[in-house]
Order: sequence, then structure tokens, then C-alpha cells
Amino acid sequence: MHVIDSHTGGEPTRVILDGAPDLGSGPLAERARRLATEHEGFYRSIMLEPRGQPAMVGALLVEPVDPSCVTGVIYFDVDAVLGMCGHGTIGLTVTLAHLGRIGAGRHRIETPAGVVTVELHDANTVTVTNIESRRVLSDVTLDVPGYGAVTGDVAYGGNWFFIVDPSPIPVETGNIGQLTDMTVAIRKASIAQGIGGEQGEPIDHVIFQGASPDPGVHSRNFVLCPDDNYDRSPCGTGSSARLACLAADGALAPGEEVIQHSVIGSAYRLSYQPGVNGGVIPSITGQAHIMAEATLVFDANDPFKEGIEL
Repeated sequence: MHVIDSHTGGEPTRVILDGAPDLGSGPLAERARRLATEHEGFYRSIMLEPRGQPAMVGALLVEPVDPSCVTGVIYFDVDAVLGMCGHGTIGLTVTLAHLGRIGAGRHRIETPAGVVTVELHDANTVTVTNIESRRVLSDVTLDVPGYGAVTGDVAYGGNWFFIVDPSPIPVETGNIGQLTDMTVAIRKASIAQGIGGEQGEPIDHVIFQGASPDPGVHSRNFVLCPDDNYDRSPCGTGSSARLACLAADGALAPGEEVIQHSVIGSAYRLSYQPGVNGGVIPSITGQAHIMAEATLVFDANDPFKEGIEL
């Protein structure tokens, strides 16, 4: 299996070029469902240690339905197949350029959540124009075991988010363990209490928004992903959901650009335009860097061929 690894603001992406199971044809959402329900062992073996690493997201290249798209892609981490991935799209775009498949300029990429537009500015810098994002619920209070009442917003940016602002714990690297424990508890509470999307979609990510000590930086975030790892980048779909909340509150004007830092200090530039359905069309600019080209080997005699399951 030929793969190329990159990182976007510290968050790794593994693009799978070949060696994947046949997911058939049809809408990407349906092919993503097949990957999730029929090939869990495949995608987990790529993400789990010793072959993978914590926080890694896979990007499986597939044929797009929309002929105007340069590729289709299905994203996944070790615990879930994702509708969309912002940092992964930045990493994928840089990877496609590295392969000589695209050049500088604008391109369309099809995801299970819809078609997104990317603009490759240089070898490392990409702007993603995401799908329309929206806030679904505001000021929802959860009863979180061990923590008490926690209030936040539910928003969609290609994945489902519960966003707490301000963070009850300072968003600093020294607090990553505490931040992880509390956000895991919040996600479990949201699912148990039926708080999620309009059609009952469960929360898969939790965001804590905190103040940044850096002048000119709008805020710093901690983002919990479905695999219980934190996002090293500021999270593209999470930033999209956050922009929807800021717009709904009148706290950010269309076209106004802000800088969002992750808990480790990596940056995205963010802005939005109004969407046709009452949400926002987010714009996310970040940088990715190629780390490795490799051929993954699945030795039948390897006791950890399917990954380390704990």
C-alpha cells in the first residue's frame, strides 16, 4: 500500500494512493458508509500503532462523482469515518501538488459532506473553502458526570461539534491531560442526553475556546477528535463550526479575517461569507508539509498486522 504522510500544523494526514478495498461507485457518502461498516479492520490497521500514530487521519483517494473535481476523498481516524476533514484537505492538496497532479490555483475536491474548493498558493500553503456550516443549538447545558453543568453550542462544520466558550480550563499545553478528560466526558454526556444534530447525529468532536496570550490572535482552541486524541492543528471543520457560531452571535463580520491558534500554537487564518441556507461558507488557510513516502506492508505472520488493540 503506497502512502504519503504530511502534517498540517502538527496534525498528521496519511494519503492512501493504492491498496484499498473496492468501495464500489455511487455517492461518496454511501461509499464512506461501506468503509465504516464493511472495512473497519482495514482503516483501523492503517491508523493504529505500530503502523500509525496518535491523532493521524487517513485520506483514501476515490473516484469523484462530480467530474469537475480533481479527486474524491474519504477521511477517517482510528475510531470513525469522517464526513470532512479540514487539516486533511490541506494536507491532501499539498500531497497532490507534490505528486504533480495539480498546480497552483483553485481546484475542487469531493468529500462525503460535499464538494469543497481548495486554492494552492505555494508548495505548502492552502486555502480551503468548506461546505456551508451552521449553528444548530446555542447555550445548551449538559449535566456532565464529575464536572457538573457545562454550557455550549452545537454546530456543524462537516463534523458535529459541542463548543464551549470560554474554556473552563486554560487552553495550555500543560493542561492537555485535563482538557482531554473533560472533553471526553462532555462528548459522552451529549450522546447520553441526546444532544446533537437536527436528525439525531451524535457529537463527535468537542471544542474548548480560550484566550490567546499572543497579540493579534483571536483565540486558542483545544479540539477533541473521535479517537480521544486532541487536534494538533486548530481543526478545519471545528474552525468552520466556530465561524458559524461567531456569525450567529454577530461577533464577526463577513470577510473579516481572524487568526485561530491550536493548543500547541499552530495557526489558521479564518473568515467567512454568508451561505445560501442561513449558515456560513468558511475559508480556512493553513500550511502542510510532506513528511514521508512509504509502502505499508501487511505481513501475514505479523502478530500486530491489524494494529495494537488496547
